[in-house]
Amino acid sequence: MIAFFRNNSRWIAGGFLLTFFSSFGQTFFIGLSGEELREKFDLSDGEFGGIYMIATIGSALTLPFLGRVLDHMPGWRVARFVIPALALACLLIAFAPNLIILVIALYALRLLGQGMMTHIAYTEIGRWFVANRGRATSLIVPGHQTGEALLPIGFTLIAVALGWQAGWVIAAILLSNVAYPVILRLWRVERASQSADPDLTSARLGPDKTVAQVAADPVFYALLTGVLAPPFIGTTIFFHQDYLVELRGYDPLAFAGAFPIMAITTIGFSLLSGQMIDRYGAIKLLPFYLVPLGAASLAVGVLTPLWGIYAFMFLVGVSYGFTAPLIGALWPEVYGIRNLGSVRAIAVAAGVAATAIGPGLTGYLIDQGVPLPDQMIAMSVWCMAASVVLALTVPVILRRNLLSHEQ
Repeated sequence: MIAFFRNNSRWIAGGFLLTFFSSFGQTFFIGLSGEELREKFDLSDGEFGGIYMIATIGSALTLPFLGRVLDHMPGWRVARFVIPALALACLLIAFAPNLIILVIALYALRLLGQGMMTHIAYTEIGRWFVANRGRATSLIVPGHQTGEALLPIGFTLIAVALGWQAGWVIAAILLSNVAYPVILRLWRVERASQSADPDLTSARLGPDKTVAQVAADPVFYALLTGVLAPPFIGTTIFFHQDYLVELRGYDPLAFAGAFPIMAITTIGFSLLSGQMIDRYGAIKLLPFYLVPLGAASLAVGVLTPLWGIYAFMFLVGVSYGFTAPLIGALWPEVYGIRNLGSVRAIAVAAGVAATAIGPGLTGYLIDQGVPLPDQMIAMSVWCMAASVVLALTVPVILRRNLLSHEQ
């Protein structure tokens, strides 16, 4: 692993920084200013949640069109306009004068941060690496966890000292003066083409498909039954964490203390999953990767002591550790790399939409008298059912890829 990183450090580092700086468009970072934004625009929790859902769904609908640009120009050129635009969105949310501008700012943060920054990283890594795709992807995944570990603390300290708007201004400065020059410098030199990869014979690439062919493929929708579970379930539980703390009577500090467990576990299992993907292929691991998430959901549903949350965080860390590298390597194995930017954009858009629908739908059910723990049990059943669907889908994909390579 050390030798691999040393030989590919510039591309791995660029991908890591893209996932790290995508944090400015992630729910956990935007939520740090939730109270101030609600107060500034006189919004209730439900009204702010509704606005956030509209902005996120809007970004999900836009991403398939914007994301396909990666099929026509290298990632560093795309990052050249995405990063400054994300910096502008940070300034926009800090000084939004009215509700319309706030919605536009949220839309831009979600589209450019969670959407495009992540999309660029995973698409280019998936295109550049073949036999070591899992290992390469596993090394850029910790960018997300590093952002989750460092940025909330930094933002809180800045907000206390200078005000919450200063936190967003500094985010814009970091994007413009650190992310922009460093990422472009790292990625201006593109990695050698796939044909130069010495392990090409062991590479796993599916037949190249167009977006229209993917949209008409039943396999794609079977894969989505599993792919959408982690963003839906993860965003739901973290969005409603205050509700769960109050419902169960947990100490908020003790609850917050469980987050490092998730971060450390995610990084450890991400590196492990990268090795397994390179050895067995992402497709063959599909039926198993939702099992930890199903167990985590069940833990929230049935374990009421505080240690149940620690069990949940550990299991979510296992799940997230396997999910990001696996999904990053999956689409090239199923649909090839010629139109990878467009194909991934559709999948990423669906995942972004899941992060919007999850909190909204579950919040509505809570209001209707369905407790979140009961809903989490249902989500556990979803994970198990999706694992069965994926197990039935794997032979279909492998058979189709075999026929494609024989032609």
